[in-house]
Amino acid sequence: MTTAFTHVALHVRDLAACVAFYRDFCGLKVVHERGEPGDPRAVWLAHPGREREFIFVLLPGGPGRDQGDRDFSHFGFALDSREAVDAVAGKAAAAGCLLWAPREEPYPVGYYCGLRDPDGNAVEFSYGQPLGPGARDTAS
Repeated sequence: MTTAFTHVALHVRDLAACVAFYRDFCGLKVVHERGEPGDPRAVWLAHPGREREFIFVLLPGGPGRDQGDRDFSHFGFALDSREAVDAVAGKAAAAGCLLWAPREEPYPVGYYCGLRDPDGNAVEFSYGQPLGPGARDTAS
């Protein structure tokens, strides 16, 4: 049996704010909306050109997330340089949603920062992990 991880779906408190966050900070674009015009029941987001690989689905009506300081649950996005991580962190600081300032951890974690999305979820931006842009095959 072959399986493929195709999507994650979340109920969120403020659908429009979450769509804007994932569009503006993560580079995702809306690829599908279900529901009435102006009142979607589901919004599918994906990276341009990767719409058939992985979808992030946002649904209205969620309770929000009250993630504690020691809860490191998060969504992870890889970037292509340390400078890109720093740029996201700067943009997040200006927007008031920086959760973890940029820091370096031993391989395979690499260089990363964290943001808080409008629903309360942690979102990590990293460089130098063994996944995505800037991936390293072995520890250095």
